[in-house]
Amino acid sequence: MNVDVIWVFHGINGRFASGVFTERKLAKEWIFLHKLTGVLTAYPVNIGVYDWAISSGIFTQKREEHSTPEFIGRFTAGGQEHFHYEDGIQI
Repeated sequence: MNVDVIWVFHGINGRFASGVFTERKLAKEWIFLHKLTGVLTAYPVNIGVYDWAISSGIFTQKREEHSTPEFIGRFTAGGQEHFHYEDGIQI
């Protein structure tokens, strides 16, 4: 299976992902089935979001702290395709 992105669902107030899918359609069905609230985000496969954002030109390091392990470890990019859901419905 060659997958460029996976779809990760983070439920509201969730600390960790609650679902990971190879197809957005499958994620949407699962979210709807359980009437979930949260965000479904596309994550690149085999590359960290930080490195992906830099190589895509979405993010540029502007401060020294932008290259620290703590920053890189919690980094997410607004340029990632994402969808918000409330009670299982995309909003």
